[in-house]
Amino acid sequence: MENATFALQLFMEYLQIEKNYSQYTIACYRRDIEQFFQFMNEEGIHELDQVAYSDVRLYLTKLYSQHLTSRSVARKISSLRSFYKFLLREGRAAENPFALASLPKKEQKIPNFLYREELEALFRVNDGNTAIGQRNAALLELLYATGARVSECCHIHLSDLDFAADTVLIHGKGGKQRYVPFGRPAKEALRRYLDDGRRELIRRLPADHRYLFVNARGNPLTPRGVRHILDRIVEAAALTQNISPHVLRHTFATHLLNEGADLRSVQELLGHAHLSSTQVYTHVTKDRLRHIYLQAHPRA
Repeated sequence: MENATFALQLFMEYLQIEKNYSQYTIACYRRDIEQFFQFMNEEGIHELDQVAYSDVRLYLTKLYSQHLTSRSVARKISSLRSFYKFLLREGRAAENPFALASLPKKEQKIPNFLYREELEALFRVNDGNTAIGQRNAALLELLYATGARVSECCHIHLSDLDFAADTVLIHGKGGKQRYVPFGRPAKEALRRYLDDGRRELIRRLPADHRYLFVNARGNPLTPRGVRHILDRIVEAAALTQNISPHVLRHTFATHLLNEGADLRSVQELLGHAHLSSTQVYTHVTKDRLRHIYLQAHPRA
């Protein structure tokens, strides 16, 4: 399996350098492929070019026997299909045994979102007189105002903010960038945080850095840190719903569509490569329209 390990390392470098994928995405690819290497060992397959379509079908059967979701199975097969596509390009395989493997249909999961009353409860618990409270308020406002992913929010630099145009440059997946506007509440919260809270949090550091959001020690905030912050805010707001940072992204998209924004514009604001990724939010708005119809139409 030495050749397989070397090929995997080449593929990881390809994903990082040529595709500019995030470290999280690359780690997912590595995990999926190394799991298949384990299957190869169990089946006595020593080289990557010895894998046949019958082996792929057996591997699919094993994945389904682990009671994985169709989304997980589809991702693993997609990872291996991309890996073999790379091997073909590099002349390290004669065929792609995963090319004919059909991906399971993904379950259409309706995204969770917050109602305005729940959002207001989150915003109210932040103490605007403390550095941490000012940071939390700015973080919440920007996540909801822009629909940014938590990883994107953590990578925002001070220079990415444009208060003259009220926009922020967001560095998205695959090195793609997009400008997203924000409103007055987010602008005021960011101004207060930058003028007061952030300065207080970084004052013990030997030198400032370029990241917008910082932790209690002044270092750049991590996605894990954002989740911890939100957990504390939800607890203080006494909300029973399980709220992740991504729920704010779902809420951003749902509220825009409910207020009449077109799907293409929401797609661009979210940084989705495909419109199908954005269309999941139309299910929520359809439910709302049906509720309104049933309440208002005389013959509903």
